[in-house]
Amino acid sequence: MKRIFIAATKQNDGKTTVALGLISNFQKVFKRIGFIKPVGQRYLEEDGVKVDEDSILIEESLKLYGIKSKLKDMSPVAVEKGFTENYIAGPFRKTITQQIKESFKRVSRKQNLVIIEGTGHAGVGSVFDHSNAVVAKLLGSKVILVSSGGIGRPIDELVLNKALFDKEGVKLLGVIINKVMPGKFNKINELVRKGLRRKGIEVLGVIPYNPMLSYPTIRQILEETDYKTLFNCSDVSLDNYVAKIVIGAMQPKDAVKYIVDHSLVITPGDREDIIKLTLDLHVQGCKIAGIILTGDLIPSQEFVHQTKSASIPVLLAKSDTYTTASAVHDLTVKIKPTDKEKIETVKNLIHDYVNLDMLVKRM
Repeated sequence: MKRIFIAATKQNDGKTTVALGLISNFQKVFKRIGFIKPVGQRYLEEDGVKVDEDSILIEESLKLYGIKSKLKDMSPVAVEKGFTENYIAGPFRKTITQQIKESFKRVSRKQNLVIIEGTGHAGVGSVFDHSNAVVAKLLGSKVILVSSGGIGRPIDELVLNKALFDKEGVKLLGVIINKVMPGKFNKINELVRKGLRRKGIEVLGVIPYNPMLSYPTIRQILEETDYKTLFNCSDVSLDNYVAKIVIGAMQPKDAVKYIVDHSLVITPGDREDIIKLTLDLHVQGCKIAGIILTGDLIPSQEFVHQTKSASIPVLLAKSDTYTTASAVHDLTVKIKPTDKEKIETVKNLIHDYVNLDMLVKRM
């Protein structure tokens, strides 16, 4: 049985993207694939069990290929509030190790390949004696390191992280440079490969940045904030993705220049002129992602009815416009099982920009 541990140089470099893409592309090579994220920091509750949200995404993806695993085994350790403090006060290293090993044993049963997703950089988890490097060694896995963009910074960070895996005797299969700006792709692709080759590190792939993968949906904004819906929205409209945020604090004649397809318009609830402009643009064919009304202000029933008829999702925020726009802008966007377009994009990116044949040989 083959094992790949996917780690990164920092959070949000694209570990889950790589894991999802490898699973999607390796189905023909490895008929049965398992997944586990031994230590999770962003978790949800499923049937009363705390499960890392990335595991939920992968579990849904595996179902498409007829592969079933228990969610709890895919995410055995959830680092909830107080976990670290409790560990320092009274370490329970053997308990964590046992949880991980037992879940891995069940997840890997009869599998040809198991993808293991780490948490953050190589040293994350050291505070409770289970860094990524330690867990990779515990599970007998080789590692892929993921970094993002640039030339100097990712090379420095990859060399630093590799040292921690080297210390534990974990072999590096290679690295993937993710989120490279398209305008600099050719230059970075050439130089980062050359620079890492000097360090004896194999580059498995260089992946261009695709902004669509970082677009939040209206559903995610609802899940990550305390905003409410003005009326019952359809599932279709809640899955609208937001490519641009437009703050409606100007005159309509000026705002019209900024509202384009997939815009989220954030405006005070009493700015009926901006709401009317948004509705008019929608009728003219502009694909409005949604509207957030701020200040806990609700427009007249006429506008409420019009937005509902237009199937534009409308959210209500108690905060002011600036605070609301900042909160939406700062969201950490994770791919959800309902993001079919994003999942297909990830599959294609890994297929087109990662040398999968080389990876299989090095495994």
